[in-house]
Amino acid sequence: MSEFRRWLVVLGAVLGLMVGNGPIMQFTFGVFILPVSQAFSTDRGTVSTALLLGLFLTGLMTPLAGHLMDRYGVRKIAIPSIVLFALGIMAVGYFSTSVTVFIVIYALAGIVAAGQTPLPYAKVVTSIFDKKRGLALGISMAGVGLGTALMPQIAQHLVVAVGWRTAYMALGGLILLIGFPSMLFLIREQVQFNPGHSSHLVVEGSTTREALKTSTFRILGVSFFFAALAAAGVIAHIIPILEDRGVSAQVATTAISVAGGALILGRLLAGYMLDRYFAPYVALFFFIVPLLGIGLIAFTDQSAFAMVATVMVGLGLGAEVDLIGFMLSRYFGNKSFGALYGYLFAAFMLASGLGPFIMGMSFKYLNSYFPVLIGLMVVLVISSALMFKLGEYAYGVHTEDH
Repeated sequence: MSEFRRWLVVLGAVLGLMVGNGPIMQFTFGVFILPVSQAFSTDRGTVSTALLLGLFLTGLMTPLAGHLMDRYGVRKIAIPSIVLFALGIMAVGYFSTSVTVFIVIYALAGIVAAGQTPLPYAKVVTSIFDKKRGLALGISMAGVGLGTALMPQIAQHLVVAVGWRTAYMALGGLILLIGFPSMLFLIREQVQFNPGHSSHLVVEGSTTREALKTSTFRILGVSFFFAALAAAGVIAHIIPILEDRGVSAQVATTAISVAGGALILGRLLAGYMLDRYFAPYVALFFFIVPLLGIGLIAFTDQSAFAMVATVMVGLGLGAEVDLIGFMLSRYFGNKSFGALYGYLFAAFMLASGLGPFIMGMSFKYLNSYFPVLIGLMVVLVISSALMFKLGEYAYGVHTEDH
């Protein structure tokens, strides 16, 4: 594959991930929490159950999606998944007649979202880049940051102009308009897959079974679970946190867009650093920054500090998906990348749903986020400490990109 064609794949990843499961399902959710809870006369915690189930089911299905992509190729799985995900998001707005129906449809959308996560894009990029793998991953995953900066603003304007139901239908339309053609025309794999036949290209790496038995894989799983739990929990509730401190809904929504900018910066910075420094040390940096940001939110009540903290948390969340893909490829190779990424992303998604849910329950029963914020700081300390237990890479950089 030519150098130009490989960077077209990166462009496709950026565009596809702008309307991936993160920007659409997760990062716009803060915009919908209050209008949906008001529409169904319920509380924030109950509404947050939708995000918990949606992301949990995405995570549950991602290992299967990864296994299928390892066997049949990315495009054959991702293309129908993108279409179904778009229809699912449209259905959230069109068919939700009660909070229960809202939760159920959101959960079903989460199932089909497994093929529109960073998984397919990371799998393709890591397979066609070696020496510049960190940078290519960083640029590709920055699409999530772009989506996080844009989609909440779009959703907020739509909610104000036409209501939350039509806003969800419009978001589904954007998936079809941007994500579908990006996967169809720009994403290309180096290996042609034929079901039932093995590829002639030898791909180095551990098998899924071999990797799952290692302490390295368990360390990665626990670390990224805790990191996602903390970052996603805070980001999902940053709009209500700011509104509780007297900030207008529009300015509070801007905080999510600022977090999106931090996501972009975090992913580009992580990609740059990963090609130059030992990955566990890079991960350590991106665990400590959101730890400090959550501390600002927990121990200050000024909205200006909360905005700064949002950037810090966004930086950490922005780097995590880069780190997962890069560290998997360096410690376990590319042989079973899809399945292994699926398992780690499942942990990531479960934590991304559980974090907002715990935050919502804390506010529901304690009328405060403070106890959970302290707990999230503790788990980030644990994630940071675990990075010192990782050894050298098993699969280093080749002399040239293949």
